[in-house]
Amino acid sequence: MLADRVVLKGMFYGVGAGLCWGVIFLGPKLAPELSGAQFAILRFLCYGLICAVLLTPRWRIAYAALRREDWISLFWLSLIGNLLYYTLVGSGVQLAGVATTSLIVGLIPVLVALAGRNDDQAVPLRRLAPSLCCAGAGAALISLHTLQTGAAGQSAHIGPGLLCAFGALLTWSWFAVSNARRLNRMPGVSAYDWALLAGVMTGAQSLLLAIPLLGPEITHHDPQKWLSHLMVAGGVALLASLLGGALWNQASRLLPLALSGQVLVIETLAALLLGFVWEGHWPDAMQWSAIVLLVTGVVWCLRCHQARPQSG
Repeated sequence: MLADRVVLKGMFYGVGAGLCWGVIFLGPKLAPELSGAQFAILRFLCYGLICAVLLTPRWRIAYAALRREDWISLFWLSLIGNLLYYTLVGSGVQLAGVATTSLIVGLIPVLVALAGRNDDQAVPLRRLAPSLCCAGAGAALISLHTLQTGAAGQSAHIGPGLLCAFGALLTWSWFAVSNARRLNRMPGVSAYDWALLAGVMTGAQSLLLAIPLLGPEITHHDPQKWLSHLMVAGGVALLASLLGGALWNQASRLLPLALSGQVLVIETLAALLLGFVWEGHWPDAMQWSAIVLLVTGVVWCLRCHQARPQSG
C-alpha cells in the first residue's frame, strides 16, 4: 500500500512536469524570427537568471553537497539535456511543425522504459510490452498523419526538421536516464537545489554563446520585438524550466525509471493540445485515435506498476 502511494505521488509530480513542458513546443512558434538555437539561448539566459536569484540564499548548502563528479555531470546534463535538446526542439518545430516534433519526441517513454528495464523495481519488459506498443502505435499513427498532411507545403524543410526532432528524442532520452541515476546517487542534494544548479549552469553556458549567436541579430529587430521575444522566452523558462524541472526531479526520485518514462507521454498530449488551439482546429478521427492509444499506454503501464509484487 505504501509503495502504491509513492507511485501515485510520483505520477502526480510527473504529470505536472509533463503539462508544464508542453509549452516548450509552442514557444518557438511565438518567436519565428529567431532560430531554434537563438530562442534556446534566450530562454536559458532567463532561466539561469531566475535560478541564480533563487539559489543565492542556499548556495553554500548546495555547493557543499556536490562532489567533483557531480559538477561534471551537471555540466553535461545541462548542455545536452537543456541547451542542445531545446535547440533541436525549436528547430524541429519551426521546420516540421509542432505536431510532428512533439510526437517524435513523444517516443521518449519507449526509449526510457527500455533503458530502465534492468533497474531495481522495474517491471519485466514482457509485462510492459503491451503499454509500450500502445504508446508507440499512437505516436506512429499521429506522426504518419502529420507527415501526410503537412509535407506538401514543407518539402524543403521536412527532412531537416525530422532530423532535429529525432535528435531531440535521443538527447532527452539520454538526459532522462542519466539525470534520474545521478539524483539517486546524491541523497544529500534536494531535487529543488539540483534543478536550480542546472539552471545556473545552463545560464552560464548560454551566456558564452549569446554574443556570437544573438549579437548579430540585435540590430535586425526593434526593441519592442525583442521585448516580445524576451517575454515569451521568460514565460517558457519560468513554467517549463523552473517549475517543470523541479517537478520532474521529484518524480525521478519516486518512480521506477520505466514508469517515469511513460509519464512523459503527458508532455506530448499537452503539446498537441496547445498546438491544436494555436492552429485553431481540433483533432480529426485519426488524430483522436492516436491520442487514445497514447493515454491507454500510460494508464496500462501505471496498472502494471501498481500490481507488481511487493517484497517484505
